[in-house]
Amino acid sequence: MTITPDTAAAKETAKEPLRDALGLLKDREKTAERLLESSKKHWFDPDTELDWDAPFEEGKWFWPPELVSLYDTPLWKRMPEEQRMDLARHEAGSLASLGIWFEVILMQLLVRHIYDKPLTSNHVRYALTEIEDECRHSKMFARLLTKSGVPEYRVSRVHHNLARLLKTVSTTPGSFTATLLGEEILDWMQRLTFPDERIQPLVRGVTRIHVVEESRHVRYAREELRRQMVDCPRWEAELTRLSSGEASRVFSISFVNPDVYTNVGLDKREAMAQVKASGHRREVMQTGARRLTDFLDEIGVMRGIGRKLWVSSGLLAR
Repeated sequence: MTITPDTAAAKETAKEPLRDALGLLKDREKTAERLLESSKKHWFDPDTELDWDAPFEEGKWFWPPELVSLYDTPLWKRMPEEQRMDLARHEAGSLASLGIWFEVILMQLLVRHIYDKPLTSNHVRYALTEIEDECRHSKMFARLLTKSGVPEYRVSRVHHNLARLLKTVSTTPGSFTATLLGEEILDWMQRLTFPDERIQPLVRGVTRIHVVEESRHVRYAREELRRQMVDCPRWEAELTRLSSGEASRVFSISFVNPDVYTNVGLDKREAMAQVKASGHRREVMQTGARRLTDFLDEIGVMRGIGRKLWVSSGLLAR
């Protein structure tokens, strides 16, 4: 279809509210400059910041019980306290494994993002700084897995290869949407974890470091995604909506590896069925995702088929 001057003007007018919203954002370079300054003041070396040699404390959880997938289900009510705590330990390990997988994806997406950007810009320098952070986080999560005595919980082969495809074909706004999906729900859970005195001190320390450093990553991703959704071509915006919806389904399925149930002596099928039916679990996941889904809705990502995929993921209420 040929775009007439009137049609073109209408399309530009439709974008004005989003452009006005961008006026609330600071210049990309100034934002990156502030994030670089914050990174200089507030960064951690987990190898020296945390006491890895201290033994775990008897009677303390590895994850808040209210955030354990089976919490408040009939099966949970039948489980002895020791088994509940063991499940929390394995689910913390499952999340650490998921975190490593996702951060490796994120690092590759960031490298793709800056490949064509001015290499001396603050924006690129901050992206490289974030990659440094993610390297430390991945090593920290791996060390926690080893210390906790739980296995590495890998995502399914299908999801592993879907991520390989994402890393190859993702658009820039699609990459930043996936970044926020991987960061914000876990961030919400960790903000509940690190102040909780019921939790193992080492786990609290790991989550505290991750929350402090990830807050910069979230701001960087949010501001860049908002910019991208204003000026990207229509096909790219539609692809971002679709890919983010599919990513939400993959993420929600991968959030807890079903093998955790087998490894603590539970029937995997029964456990998975009860988690799926659990109103508490659904509320936890939707509450954890709400800040993100509200933001994505505001900038025009939550539309069409993509929105339906988000609903099917369980992360968004109808």
